[in-house]
Amino acid sequence: MRVLIFGATGMVGQSALRECLLATDVELVQTVGRIVTGAQHPKLKEVVLPDLFDLSTAEASLSGFDACFFCVGVTSAGLSEETYTRLTFTLTTTVAETLARLNPGMTFAYVSGSGTDSSERGRSMWARVKGRTENTLLRMPFRAAYMFRPGFIVPLDGIQSKTRSYRIFYWVLAPVLPLLRRGFPKSILTTREIGEAMLIVARRGAPKAVLETGDLRALIESL
Repeated sequence: MRVLIFGATGMVGQSALRECLLATDVELVQTVGRIVTGAQHPKLKEVVLPDLFDLSTAEASLSGFDACFFCVGVTSAGLSEETYTRLTFTLTTTVAETLARLNPGMTFAYVSGSGTDSSERGRSMWARVKGRTENTLLRMPFRAAYMFRPGFIVPLDGIQSKTRSYRIFYWVLAPVLPLLRRGFPKSILTTREIGEAMLIVARRGAPKAVLETGDLRALIESL
């Protein structure tokens, strides 16, 4: 299996990259982003693009892939709806349109978020934009597309969020995270589990296209 990862330097992207590099059935992992990940592995290739809105110079290196894990994301805090829409909806769908054209047999997994509004009409701006993004992706001519809606994610294996406030939050909660995982197993996933779930949908699909935390947990436990 040949896998593309967008956003491999973020917390979820790092987990997808780690699990892909460990998977024996993944022969090539290619990251696409504005900076390199810093990882070293024989089956890792990195493509650095200063502008992810323009993939024209990289199209030759974006075909022949079985799956794409799209892990690019920004917080809506402090952003106008116009700016957040551009960085979320426009960026994601622009990339996806190119990949669907180059790889019609591809499985596309998009990391959305718990609370996303599929109706696109709710009061929460970020949830509406995410919902519009999901709905548009589900209409694209991929072999399959899956919307990942994780809630609370516990970082493992040295993985950290790029956002400073999140790193502080996880540091404060670190002593009680094991208790939270045991107490709320269907509400909390680890970075390792997110990466495993991505590989599962790439290999054999899932019963539904929109996957909440409980659905992702069920996928993992079905192995």
